[in-house]
Amino acid sequence: MSDPIKHECGIALIRLLKPLSYYKEKYGTWKYGLNKLYLLMEKQHNRGQDGAGMVCVKDHLEPGSSYINRYRSIAQNPIIDVFDHVNKPLKKALRKGIDVENCDWAYEHYPFAGELYLGHLRYGTFGKNSIDYVHPVMRQNNWKSRNLVLAGNFNLTNTEELFKVLVGLGQHPKAYSDTVTALEKLGHFLDEENQFLFRKYKNEGYRNNEISPLIEKNLDIQNILERATKDWDGGYAMAGLIGHGDAFVVRDPWGIRPAHYYQDDEIVVVASERPVIQTVMNVSWEKVKEINPGEALIIKKKGQVSSEMIRVPHKRKSCSFERIYFSRGSDRNIYRERKELGRLISPAILKTIDYNFGDTVFSYIPNTSETAFYGMIEGIREYLTDWKIEQLKEKNGNISNEEIKEIISLEPRVEKIAIKDAKLRTFITDDASREDLVAHVYDVTYGVVRNFVDTLVVIDDSIVRGTTLKNSILRILGRLLPKKIIVISSAPQIRYPDCYGIDMARLDNFIAFNAAIELLKQHKMEHVITEVYNKCKEQENLPKEEIVNYVREIYRSFSPEQISAKIAELLKPEECKSEVEIIYQSIENLHAACPNDNGDWYFTGNYPTPGGNKVVNSSFINYVEGKNKRAY
Repeated sequence: MSDPIKHECGIALIRLLKPLSYYKEKYGTWKYGLNKLYLLMEKQHNRGQDGAGMVCVKDHLEPGSSYINRYRSIAQNPIIDVFDHVNKPLKKALRKGIDVENCDWAYEHYPFAGELYLGHLRYGTFGKNSIDYVHPVMRQNNWKSRNLVLAGNFNLTNTEELFKVLVGLGQHPKAYSDTVTALEKLGHFLDEENQFLFRKYKNEGYRNNEISPLIEKNLDIQNILERATKDWDGGYAMAGLIGHGDAFVVRDPWGIRPAHYYQDDEIVVVASERPVIQTVMNVSWEKVKEINPGEALIIKKKGQVSSEMIRVPHKRKSCSFERIYFSRGSDRNIYRERKELGRLISPAILKTIDYNFGDTVFSYIPNTSETAFYGMIEGIREYLTDWKIEQLKEKNGNISNEEIKEIISLEPRVEKIAIKDAKLRTFITDDASREDLVAHVYDVTYGVVRNFVDTLVVIDDSIVRGTTLKNSILRILGRLLPKKIIVISSAPQIRYPDCYGIDMARLDNFIAFNAAIELLKQHKMEHVITEVYNKCKEQENLPKEEIVNYVREIYRSFSPEQISAKIAELLKPEECKSEVEIIYQSIENLHAACPNDNGDWYFTGNYPTPGGNKVVNSSFINYVEGKNKRAY
């Protein structure tokens, strides 16, 4: 994607099912689980660079010892910083001559030797980028079964509503954020479950010190999660550890946020992405399972693993942007889907270039659109194969070798045109200089495109703001002096804000929205803007369940092609002498390419939860009123 946008967070959970001595004997080190956690986090670093954190829970230390240890970082390279800190005590012990590979010593003296690990990679959707907002977050207590550690990939749209619920329960939350809200909501029902079991066993005549182990054994994690998540509106994959050794990962009932797991008799592993687990655990695609929408993977202290329904699943609306852009392209299905997105848009490209292969150069904008590019070329070659067959049939044998060679040698001209340079440091602070710096993020290959003869077709996986296209890519491609530049987006037009994970909450950041507004003004239809604003204001105080997405009316008067043409007009740099055209993927092709992940609310405005409609209306009100603030 040429426009940098923030990614969803990443989670990594490990539960060792054997004593540390087992891993020492089999793998040569008790650090087997710790090493796997590092790999899971490092291979998901694409999911967030604002911060990282990890926590270790030991489930059988004597009282008086620290059994929950955590470290979080907002350093420039937070994963490296976290594990540098984690390894410091071992290096210090080594210098003292201590055998740090001794399992008993490690378990009792090293903070990060344990059975349970939870890691997190953060990008900020709520709150400032301070250490307080970095996961895992903790709710501590002297009773082990009341300690809660939480980390997740989530955005809740109804934080205000949930905050009021907590206050109504008599709590005094320390901050206003979806993280604190989720932590305290889960913590409240964890406390209630503990209290219920305490009274039960007390009435049965057990002494206090006998009750704690009984609570730990019989804590009903499914019940806690059912009660806590009942009124959550949003997308979430949330992982939690409880101080005595239970663990869980719960997923929203729409399947918006991803979560996968693998288990054998040695280990349980959970991560946001399937191929990460495949690589780290060296297992096949089939052995990595998806946590189903509305379900929780629950791992008890004794090692029992079960999948339990927490919320009744709704119609699946898994985020299609995961497939287009965010997730690692090494996933088998995601790779195929990205290729298919490119293949499906090739007929529109061929029509636009009028099937003129001799004067067209095909390329892509690095780096995430490369797979879609392969699919696009595959689609073009499929057309050429059919064309060649027809040409040869028409000749009916009356054809020379030279003519045969001319027909069968026709291929799309494929070149690497755009080159993404190493990330430039933005140490220059004034706007004019910074804009010039941004313009040099990309470079081009000179001498391939014929001046004012060739059409240059470049594919990107999506176009959000269009800022980098206008300020960098189109300016530099224009220096090659092609007759025409056609930019292809393998995703449809992004028209509506996201509120479930992606950092796209302001309407005026979307070039498609700005193009629609310009078209309304151009056609003297400003009244539509006013009417939509009034309808949104009338709903402002309604319950989220009653709110309608009226922002769709902004786009209703124009076809996707009209909006695309206006986008091209808005993004074409003044100095560019080439004609510029932009072609977007269709919604139908998106669903055909990604049939199991049809969450498309940023393209269509079809939000899977009531909170989405509230957010889009709030975002439009903010736009009209000129308020630069969060819409949820």
